[in-house]
Amino acid sequence: MRIAFASDHAAVSLKAALVAWAREAGHEVVDLGPETDARVDYPDYGYKLADHVGAGHADFGVALCGSGVGISIAVNRHPACRCALVSDPFTAALSREHNDANVIAMGARLTGPDMAQACLEAFLAGSFAGGRHQQRIDKLAAPAFAKD
Repeated sequence: MRIAFASDHAAVSLKAALVAWAREAGHEVVDLGPETDARVDYPDYGYKLADHVGAGHADFGVALCGSGVGISIAVNRHPACRCALVSDPFTAALSREHNDANVIAMGARLTGPDMAQACLEAFLAGSFAGGRHQQRIDKLAAPAFAKD
């Protein structure tokens, strides 16, 4: 699988651990940055990741920041991305099965490396169930709010 990773400064070390694990597991990895823990803004890297995944350059994305909240909001602004903020493997698996998520987000200040790896493993092992869930995914792709 092709997996793209991006973070803010708070999650650089967690990103490095997950990138190393993904490479060892045989995945093709793209690290979209940053490379150091110098202060950066999570929207910049969230948008970069969303553009990369949304354009089909990666099968999945991994978005990381201090809490995971900010970068997940940034990624979800892209119409081709469904980013799920997770903190446990069960939720990670359900995000694929029920929501057809193509990006997983986690918070480096809330999720340790072992749990983050378990979440990523569950996410990558999952698959979309389709069926009754497809109509909900279709609604996510439609304009959410009608203008009067």
